[in-house]
Amino acid sequence: MTSNASLHERRMAAVPRGVANATSIYAGRAENAELWDVEGRRYIDFAGGIAVLNIGHRHPKVMAAADAQAGRFTHTSFQVVPYEPYVALAERLNALAPGDFAKKTVFFTSGAEAIENAVKIARAATGRPGVIAFTGGYHGRTLLTLGLTGKVSPYKQKFGPFPTDIFRAPFPNALHGISVEDALAALDLLFRTDADPERIAAMVIEPVQGEGGYYIAPFEFLQELRRICDARGTLLIADEIQSGFARTGKWFAIEHSGVVPDLIAVAKSLAGGFPLSGVVGRAEVMDVVPPGGLGGTYAGNPVACAAAMAAVQAIEEEGLLERSLEIGARIVARLQEIAASNWLPYISEVRGLGAMVSFELVKDRSTGAPNPELTVALTRKAADNGLILLSCGLYGNVVRIMVPITASDAIVDEGLDIIERSLREIVDGA
Repeated sequence: MTSNASLHERRMAAVPRGVANATSIYAGRAENAELWDVEGRRYIDFAGGIAVLNIGHRHPKVMAAADAQAGRFTHTSFQVVPYEPYVALAERLNALAPGDFAKKTVFFTSGAEAIENAVKIARAATGRPGVIAFTGGYHGRTLLTLGLTGKVSPYKQKFGPFPTDIFRAPFPNALHGISVEDALAALDLLFRTDADPERIAAMVIEPVQGEGGYYIAPFEFLQELRRICDARGTLLIADEIQSGFARTGKWFAIEHSGVVPDLIAVAKSLAGGFPLSGVVGRAEVMDVVPPGGLGGTYAGNPVACAAAMAAVQAIEEEGLLERSLEIGARIVARLQEIAASNWLPYISEVRGLGAMVSFELVKDRSTGAPNPELTVALTRKAADNGLILLSCGLYGNVVRIMVPITASDAIVDEGLDIIERSLREIVDGA
């Protein structure tokens, strides 16, 4: 029988160590919010393929749509022989994205491609080179998107130099002593010292930071960024790659703030497990790029586009926007209960927007010193106990929950039970 250990031995011989693995589990099969390894052991999946599976593993609507499209054709390259699934999905996203104006959508394959092309479009539309990103932001692994990403280890180590005309401003984070006023003052100082406003094409921000720690951008901060962008002729790009498609109880997390961005980068849960990304934006901005300036051989794959249409349909028909709010409230309440217990003085904050939930582990609540060691121990112990769980954050001390929002209450509760049991075992030295 194939085992996790034998596969890992083969993996170590064949795959470079630069591709890290969060667990030593090798997938055998999966369904909704459950996964079985090649040895037949069952796990609750609170990682969702890094927030790709908002509607779960192998959603029936997605699988049926992908199978049907694969039966017709799998690839022509949209730039050579176009096809309806691409056009239909673009029409659907144009209607879903916030903003009472004409929109257009272009598709790619990865989230990094979406961000990279959003920046290209912004530069073409404004005639300016500069881009402002924010501390803790994660935008991808290409050289341009690494330049935008605000976390060195492990993403940026050994890979510089990065592109120029990228500037970084503080992301407001009250837990870590950065108020909205502090962040705006620092942005103003950046304009005065390093980033000429007349040369800034765009600001790129995650409405809820993903890899950076699941910190929610204060709505008043997003609103002020919108005002600044409007005043200075700068475009606002919302990176909704991890926060989009019902994860926060809205189609896009930025909708909670009432802010309408000029461009939205999408990927991850867009296609229910198939590789697809895109940029949705103002039609007049999107059309600035001349024919041939955007695209890619595999961009907007027809099978992925068909899967995405089915994923959007599932979110609508199954009431998953509302379900995200319900499941998020359930998770937050349970985590707050654990955090308030006398036996565990190590959770400094539980936060969430819809089902985009995290909690922060510290060594001491009075100092707030990050506790990455406990975080690593928890994710490993959870895996031992049958739960796939991921960490994040600049200091590696945040645990994020990305359970499919199609999961039953029983599955969610089972996963939360494992978190509590794993923490108890660590504290008790078991």
